[in-house]
Amino acid sequence: MKEFFFHVVLVAPEIPQNTGNIGRICSCTRCRLHLVKPLGFSLDDRHVKRSGMDYWRHVEYTIHESWGDFVKAMDGAPMYFYSTKGKKVYWDCPMEDGSCLIFGSEGSGLPAAIHEAYPEQFYTIPMPGHFSRSLNLANSVAVAVYEGLRRRGDRIAEQHCPG
Repeated sequence: MKEFFFHVVLVAPEIPQNTGNIGRICSCTRCRLHLVKPLGFSLDDRHVKRSGMDYWRHVEYTIHESWGDFVKAMDGAPMYFYSTKGKKVYWDCPMEDGSCLIFGSEGSGLPAAIHEAYPEQFYTIPMPGHFSRSLNLANSVAVAVYEGLRRRGDRIAEQHCPG
């Protein structure tokens, strides 16, 4: 079985282009993508091609029918949630190898039931500016994943940088 640095989890994603960008991030960083239904789009070949996701065949992903199915499949893997409602900053997140980095939908974030079940595992990406909206979902995933890779330091450089 292939070792993944992290498991990137999207709960009820709504926008195919964001999911496509996140899939590309996962492919470039040796992360597995998990999509938890409901999905706001179709992943059939015709829709994927129309969204410009010609690289989708390279994305290693799993679709889960529900949050409960996802939790069962991950069998106790560390889970960290990213939300504008998090009280701790993302650079304080442990993010050990094999962790699940979990993000909610573009329109409503993560469901209240998940917030209630895992309150101590929520992190946020600071946004000190004055814009009234949060970062794009794909950008947020990139920030979190690359922070985890940064922490791996030399282990990443040895495997992926020439010279």
